Amino acid sequence: MAASKAAARAAVERQADELIQLSERLHADPETAWEEHRAAAAVPELLDRAGFAVTPEYLGLDTAFHASFGSGPKRIALCAEYDALPGLGHACGHNLIAASSVGAALGLAEVADDLGITVEVYGTPAEEGGGGKIELLERGAFTGVDLAMMVHPAPVDVAEARPFAVSHSKISYAGKSAHAAAYPEAGVNAADAFTVAQVAIGLLRQQLPASARVHGIVTHAGDAPNAIPEHASGRWYVRAETLVELSELEPRVLRAFEAGALATGCELSVEPESKPYAEFRADEPALAAYRANALELGREFAPDGTASRMNRASTDMGNVSQVVPAIHPYIGIGSLPAINHQREFAAHCVGGTAEQALLDGAIALAWTGVDRTL
Repeated sequence: MAASKAAARAAVERQADELIQLSERLHADPETAWEEHRAAAAVPELLDRAGFAVTPEYLGLDTAFHASFGSGPKRIALCAEYDALPGLGHACGHNLIAASSVGAALGLAEVADDLGITVEVYGTPAEEGGGGKIELLERGAFTGVDLAMMVHPAPVDVAEARPFAVSHSKISYAGKSAHAAAYPEAGVNAADAFTVAQVAIGLLRQQLPASARVHGIVTHAGDAPNAIPEHASGRWYVRAETLVELSELEPRVLRAFEAGALATGCELSVEPESKPYAEFRADEPALAAYRANALELGREFAPDGTASRMNRASTDMGNVSQVVPAIHPYIGIGSLPAINHQREFAAHCVGGTAEQALLDGAIALAWTGVDRTL
């Protein structure tokens, strides 16, 4: 085992400069969910040069890919995310996720024949609300995989993912326009429907479980202040501890949006943006192995507290974990007081500390793959 780990680490370190360049390339050119065409082409380049068989547009998804090396019976998968946030760029550090997964795959490829494994990389688009991994799962991806892994940047290191289940919905109201001064009685105000709904949601929170989250944004609510808005739209997320709890909570939130329609006379439309994301089911032996490997690399896991709460963030990797053994640890990039989904966090996703996290994450994942095959 020690020889395999040494060989895997050496393989990652040989490619360190190129892995860092990949991360920087993605960071400088952010693409949002389902639009990651340049990223989906760039991320597998190193894998292709290392002898991986690369399949672009995997399973019919334009910005997904699959890469495979080796022919052993045990299949170890690394998940590469590379979508960015609208308006915030890589403020969740998916550039580091992609590069660390590629690095881990290169490390495992170095010892694949010795271990009797097949190393796979799944390029998984649209994690930020689009559910790319769910689409891949439903098209047959991950079938027969023995372990799926990835590591996610955060302010501090946390080994265990405990994300909320979440649903993503597009909410639309249709009303009727009219001159706001001359003929206000002829209008049906779609923007007001959102006001009513948000007040109702605010009051509903008094009776929700402490772990529940309901939040969203109004993306459009009119075009001119002297015209009553005839259309309004927004995006809303509902989170709960489990899919079961989520299914009980969603109808209560929906009634708040229905109240907006009823009060104003608008028509309501609710359109799911993806299938719901599931809670995470960590593979305990792999999680223990990752924790030990990260400690051996000199990483330090943070105690419970505000800084460590990124492990509650929802992810479509939760759906993968319901089907195959999986881990989704978080690796610190020394960003505090900046936290995920802030511009300041995006700035921390390149540079020396981020580069060390990238390489440590790649090595720790590769070592965990070694541990789980012996």
